Amino acid sequence: MLMAHPVILCGLVSEYETLRDLHAENGSPNAEQRLQDVVYTLCVSTGTLDIDTALIAAHHQLPGARPEDDSLLAAG
Repeated sequence: MLMAHPVILCGLVSEYETLRDLHAENGSPNAEQRLQDVVYTLCVSTGTLDIDTALIAAHHQLPGARPEDDSLLAAG
């Protein structure tokens, strides 16, 4: 599987979090479309099918990640 460059991946995660925090899904059509585009790109970049899994995968691929720490994936 191809992997996104960490700088690109970090930018996508940051943009997603900003759009999410601004509630872009309830904003202008342009903001909502950008959020959907970022979600799609994150999913494609991480080889996942939903944003929650994409964010976990992205965080594991970023520099400083501890891949052996799967605590986010463990059932609680």
